[in-house]
Amino acid sequence: MSTTTLSRPIAGRGARVRRRATRPGRALLLGVVPVALISTFLVFLMTYLASANPAAQKLGENATPEAIAQLNHTWGLDRGFFEQYVSWLGHALTGDLGASYFTDTSVSEAIGQRLPIDLALTIVAIVTAIVLGFAAGTIAAVRRGGIVDRVVTLVASVLITIPEFWLAIMAVVLFSVTLGWLPSGGWVPFHRDPWLWLQHVLLPGVSLGLTVAAQVARQLRGSLITALEDDYVVGARVRGLSPRRILFGHALRNAAAPAVATVGLAVPTLLGGAVIAESIFGLPGLGQYALNGAQSHDVPVIQGVLVATIAIVLISNVVVDALLSRLRPATRKA
Repeated sequence: MSTTTLSRPIAGRGARVRRRATRPGRALLLGVVPVALISTFLVFLMTYLASANPAAQKLGENATPEAIAQLNHTWGLDRGFFEQYVSWLGHALTGDLGASYFTDTSVSEAIGQRLPIDLALTIVAIVTAIVLGFAAGTIAAVRRGGIVDRVVTLVASVLITIPEFWLAIMAVVLFSVTLGWLPSGGWVPFHRDPWLWLQHVLLPGVSLGLTVAAQVARQLRGSLITALEDDYVVGARVRGLSPRRILFGHALRNAAAPAVATVGLAVPTLLGGAVIAESIFGLPGLGQYALNGAQSHDVPVIQGVLVATIAIVLISNVVVDALLSRLRPATRKA
């Protein structure tokens, strides 16, 4: 009798724990799916409302109206908006983003070839922002009011105001032209030569990440100073905990959440800055692909690049939310 009596509450508590554990994932899924659908709808709507006629552009000035109408029918552009959108969305969900109007090449394959370049730039920029930003912000907070704090604050304020393209050009002049340490442009795939890949991706990636590192340093400095003055830190000092343990085991974990959120919010900016970096360093990434598609009004290319960018941003938001939940367990109740 006692065994049965004890087992039921335990099973009930376990079921409640499992239900609570699945709620964040379910809520996150319910938030991501509508955003993805709305974003793809807006992308398709913008390209649908464009005044350019791709069929007329491809056939040239001597094309007859009958030939233009026939090509529009072949591409399905003579159908209604919602019919086109549903058809396009159905194919996009299976990974089929159509073919370029002017080169007849698969947009999905072209994005797959160029996406590793943008991902590499973004990852290097994020690593740069985290390493430099957290190191500078932590040192400035621990030595607040001193010369190190003032230098970090000054450098961070200057970096935030400098455009990324100017930093990239100065990096080329210093590290490529003057010192000759790194190549000034070009691209080598990782599978071909990892060391050359790192040399080609380091300069543009770090150039993109410096501005974000400055933002992270300023954000972390302010939140860490506040955390070091909280009551739980004072109590930890009274109990005799070492300053290192207080800083890294307690204060930094609570103060890191705003800085991590800053990195997550910077991902769209980094993807946009990759377009400039690709132009300066001669990288065949998504930015150049999208720019060429926009100049020629290649609708499938524009749609495909925007969808890929939306997917990257949504994935980064999911990762940031997961990290924030780990750093601040109390936010799981929100």
